[in-house]
Amino acid sequence: MNKIFSSLSRSFVVSAVLFSLSSVSFADEASVVSSIQAALPQYEIESVELHDGAGLYVVTLAGEPVLHVTQDGKYFVAGDLYRVEGELLENETEKAKLAKVEAIAESDMIVYKAPNERAHITVFTDVDCVYCRMLHKEVAQLNESGVTVRYLAYPRSGVGSESYQKMVSVWCSDDPKKWLTDAKLGKSIPANKCVNPVADQYNLGNEVGVRGTPSIILGDGTLLLGYLPAAQLVERLGL
Repeated sequence: MNKIFSSLSRSFVVSAVLFSLSSVSFADEASVVSSIQAALPQYEIESVELHDGAGLYVVTLAGEPVLHVTQDGKYFVAGDLYRVEGELLENETEKAKLAKVEAIAESDMIVYKAPNERAHITVFTDVDCVYCRMLHKEVAQLNESGVTVRYLAYPRSGVGSESYQKMVSVWCSDDPKKWLTDAKLGKSIPANKCVNPVADQYNLGNEVGVRGTPSIILGDGTLLLGYLPAAQLVERLGL
């Protein structure tokens, strides 16, 4: 519940900025983009989508809380959108993030499969991140506990950086799992190029709220920002 109140409190921070949208009538997605760009030129719009169930526009701003805007533009909430079904409380925002991640083929990930899988986590990682290296040392322990670890690339310093080039080399290798481990051990890896998903995965990370590494997405869509020891992850997964 604390997360809900945190999301609601952020709305008061953004509301003063968004007040100028109140007289706008949203007819379609293009109108939403135009109106928000006019009122909030300092923010980068990453996406605008209509949430059919809630009848709200979901507006993602780079590095800011997600906005949920009424179709007439008179009201908005900043932060996560929740659906109440009896005693069940579902985070629709996290579900939407999860759907985007789950749409990625595992062939584009680097996957350490648990022999007896009971759960999986998806980790946005950087080969030069200290805490990513700590987590990677615990992959075997996670696998033994039934947790499959699926890696997506998130070079923190951005596309074109040295870390980005290393991750391209890893993803383009003939043995990505070995090369990823070597890179995280600080070993020198040969330059390697191919058509690869590294930039797309980095952009997806930004879109779903990744701001650092490791960022861990659980099977229910919960996004954990930062390192958690394997034992705590297993407990969090209810295993």
